[in-house]
Parts: sequence; structure tokens; C-alpha cells
Amino acid sequence: MNDAAPAPTPAPAPRPRARVRVRAPELIGKGGWLNTGGKDLNLADLRGRVVILDFWTFCCINCLHVLDELRELEERHRDTVVIVGVHSPKFVHEADHQAVVDAVERYGVEHPVLDDPELATWKQYAVRAWPTLVVIDPEGYVVAQHAGEGHAKAIEALVAELEAEHEAKGTLRRGDGPYVPPEPVATHLRFPGKALLLESGHLLVSDTTRHQLVEVAADGETVVRRHGDGRRGLVDGPSDAARFSEPQGMCVLPDGRIVVADTVNHALRALDPATGEVTTLAGTGAQWMQGSPTSGPAREVALSSPWDVAWWRDRVWIAMAGVHQLWTYDPEAGTVEVAAGTTNEGLVDGPAAEAWFAQPSGLAAAGDRLWVADSETSAVRWVDPEGAVHTAVGSGLFDFGHRDGAAEQALFQHPLAVTALPDGSVAVCDTYNHALRRFDPATGEVTTLATDLREPSDAVLVGDDLVVVESARHRLTRLRLPEEAVQVAAVAHRTQREATAVAPGSLRIDVVFRAPAGQKLDERYGPSTRLLVSSTPPELLADGAGSGTDLFREVKLDPSVTEGVLHVSAMAASCDDDPEIEYPACHVHQQDWGVPVRVEDGGSARLPLILAGLDEG
Repeated sequence: MNDAAPAPTPAPAPRPRARVRVRAPELIGKGGWLNTGGKDLNLADLRGRVVILDFWTFCCINCLHVLDELRELEERHRDTVVIVGVHSPKFVHEADHQAVVDAVERYGVEHPVLDDPELATWKQYAVRAWPTLVVIDPEGYVVAQHAGEGHAKAIEALVAELEAEHEAKGTLRRGDGPYVPPEPVATHLRFPGKALLLESGHLLVSDTTRHQLVEVAADGETVVRRHGDGRRGLVDGPSDAARFSEPQGMCVLPDGRIVVADTVNHALRALDPATGEVTTLAGTGAQWMQGSPTSGPAREVALSSPWDVAWWRDRVWIAMAGVHQLWTYDPEAGTVEVAAGTTNEGLVDGPAAEAWFAQPSGLAAAGDRLWVADSETSAVRWVDPEGAVHTAVGSGLFDFGHRDGAAEQALFQHPLAVTALPDGSVAVCDTYNHALRRFDPATGEVTTLATDLREPSDAVLVGDDLVVVESARHRLTRLRLPEEAVQVAAVAHRTQREATAVAPGSLRIDVVFRAPAGQKLDERYGPSTRLLVSSTPPELLADGAGSGTDLFREVKLDPSVTEGVLHVSAMAASCDDDPEIEYPACHVHQQDWGVPVRVEDGGSARLPLILAGLDEG
């Protein structure tokens, strides 16, 4: 008899998390395929590869962030991964096929793109937010879905896992992907963004797609000088060696240097027009994320897609499109700080710390007002000297069009620029309406100055003329300010997304979040999740509005309000789950949803919104 204790049974090795097996729906889009050399693709063509569907629309700054996040992953896994952009429009203009063709070139998209103007594939995959990433394994099954930005690391870890799994199974197919680059087109400018009048009478133009600043003569055509070597990068130095990445707006400092919103570098740069020397004023080169500092030494604080700049009240004001805020840069102190906005996306006026913006993209200083083109709300807004935010024209994220008349009912469509005029009015580059509009605060009226422009993105007052940057025509166009405005028939639109039918009474909002493999929710300093719920109109929610720390919410709908928009903002923080790592890396996942809803009998009593993972409810 052996009295020794039996050897302990080894603990079973942890099993990989089981994945839900959902067959990926086919890719359908009335607009057809881009970047494939004219070939139509289907999922059978991509079998054996890891496929990442990127549901995007070109107005959306978060979608542009994701394009940049995916570039490195795309390059490192080029023989196993195929990224497919599924262009799913919000605005009417974005459903125009040529506009999608332009956007693919403008933003350097180097993978196949499906043009889906009717949102057919969007609906098949039950997508509710821009941007959304869906991962399909080499056998054609959906294995993950992520809304918002900041998921590249988690997706790359999943890609490595899928590569190993399907290499072992023999179901991974390596080789060249289906991407075929379009033929380059020779023009002096390529999708220019903004312009600035120089003391010489010349114009400085941000040649956005070519990552340069171009000085042109007063005729708007003759190229005098280029700043930047034309390659994407963040490099200081002389004009022929410096690098930018999709620069946009510019303004002049009191010392004569020119501040440049270097958008994709998340930085402010300075150009000395006398020497051509380029330096960096603000930003780290990394994108600002939730939890990052919002003030401090300018070179130590991250920025997020600065789109335009203006000198007002002894500061450079920054339209920080990437986080829906206005910031300021103080050249004397060498500091930056948030000036207005909460980072929530929407249209809310009031004190600076409480106001909401939606991708501010144009600024114009005019005495005691700083005018703002708030592009995603199709609004023109202004800031007063006390910092309070006001809306002149615009009603929210989902109403847009081309309508003149009283400001309360006038409509724009994704304006990108405002220009102060001598009479106190402002010219508005109504970008997606291909028009130049005017708002007169003295009369409260909106009129149309010119039509038949192509995606105007800025306008500069030169004498009695306006020089308009026609971005999609790759040129500057000089217009004489008319004595009488053009009359345009009223056209109103709403976002093309169909409303979700929800049942009257109680509605459960579920934000689906599953921490990526190797990570866990970070509870060290309290709750790691946050949920903010509101509605337009506010009366839609009888109960349940406000903030909390759970990723679900039971709300009550007012039976007297039959339709509206639910605004949901969710955040979850996860950290690397490895006890051997003393200082684990942490990641913040955040997304804002605006969900049009229609209240009706037979509608759903649950609204699932996927932040990361798959909905198994």
C-alpha cells in the first residue's frame, strides 16, 4: 500500500475562445468596384485570405483615421490580408460615383473599394456606425466586428491568430492581392485644401494629396515655389527636404511665419516664407486619444487632425476636427489647450466647456466673432469673446440640403470653410452642394453666391474678388462678388440611413464589447466603461438619458414622439492581461452612434450597438 499522496492532475491548458460561426454575406454595391483594374470581386475570389471590410464614408474624420491606422497592417500582411473598403454614404453627394473615385485618390486608399451608394452591404452586415471594421476568416466566416477607431492592434493580433490557424488547416492562401493602382494624372495641384493670401499678392495653397504647400502667382495658376518634397512624413528642414502629411489650413503669425494645420501628422507646423524653413510648433506626431493631456507644452501634447487655423485674440485657434473641439496655441508661451467642446459629436450651444461640435473644418476671425464651419452638422457657428458657442445656421447631424432664406430653415451640406466679408457677412464654402453661399447676420438670411463649383473647400478675399479652392477640379477659381445672389430652388435631405423600428415603451440599449485577446477591462482606478445617452428631440427619451458606467441602459420612450435620433457614446478601457508585464499597455475604445429610430408596434425592444466583438444577444 502506498501512502504517498497522488500526484496532482495537471490543469488543462486554456482553450482558445470559441468564435461564433457566421457566414459572411456577399459584397453588393450598385456603384461597382474601384482599384481592381475593372474587375468585379466577390467573396469566393477572396477565399483563403483574411478579409477586413472597412465600412467608411469620405466625410467622416474617424473613417480617415482608420484608413491611416490600417496602412501598416496592410503592408505587413500584404500576402495574407485583403482590406476591402465598403463606401457607405451619409450625405447625398457621397453617393455620387465620381465623388467616391475622387475620395479614393484624395486619401491614398491602396486597396479595393466597393461603392455601395444604396447601403446594401451596410444593411447585410447590420452596420450602425462609421467607421466599422468586420473581419472575415479564410473560410468566409465573420469572426469579429469593431466600431470606431483605435482597433488596429487588436485586429492585427487576430490576423496573426487566423494566419497560424488556417496555415495549419491548409486553408490559408498566400499571394498578391486584387489591388490595382489607378493611373496617375498630371495636374499642377491635386485636391488642394485651403489657401492663404501672401503679402506679395501670391497665394499659398495646401496641395493636400501631394503633401506640399504650393505658392502660386496672383493668376492662381503659375507655380512659383513648392514647399515639401511631396512624400508623406513629418520632417522639418528646408523646403526641398521637409515633409507634410495631407496639410490643410494656414494662418499668419504676427512675426510673419505661417502656421500650417498638418492634418494627418496631427501637428501644427510653421513655414518661414522668407527662407522656406519648416519647423514643428505643436503636436507629437501621434493622434490624441481619450485620457491624453488636453493642455501643456505644445510639443508634448498630442493633437487630432487639425483641419484649419485662425489668428484671433492673440492665439492661434485650431479646428480640431478629429475630436470635435476647438483648441488654441499660444506662440508666446509655447502651449496648447482645449478652448471649446467636450469631444462628443453633435450640435449643442452654450459655454465653451459644454458645447458640442461635429468635425469643425473651417475658421474665420472677424472682430468679436470666430466663425466656424461645423461640417458634420452642416452648420455655421460662432464663438464670442467669452468663449460661448452659438449656431447661426444648422440643426444637427442628420438634416442637410440646399435651401436659402431665413437662417432657422436654411440648409447647407457639409461646409468646409467660412470667409469673413467686408460687410460683416460670411461666405460659406458649401462643399457637398458645390456652391458658395452667404450668411448675413444683420438680416439672418442665407443666399447663394455661385453654383457649379466642384467641392469648394476654401475661399480667400482678394480685392473685390473671392478666389475659391475647387478641390475636386484641382484648381483655384476667381469669382467677382455678385451684387445680387443666385436664386436656388429649395432642396432638403436627411441622411440616407433607414430608421430602426423600435417598440414603444421600454427599450434596452446594449453596447457589445469584448476585450481583445490578451486584454482585460482595466478596473484599477474605478469603472473602465462609460455610457452616455441622449436624443434628438430630447423629448424622445422619457427616462434613461444621461451618463453611467454600465454598457447597457434601459430607457423609456415617450409615446407622443414617434421618431427621432438616439445619440449613444460608449467608452471601454482595456489593458494587456499578462502578470509578467509591470506596466501593461492600455487601450481606449470609444464610439459615438447616432441611430435614427421610428417608434411603432412590432418594433424591437432591444438596440444592440457593437463596439468590439459579435452580438450574441
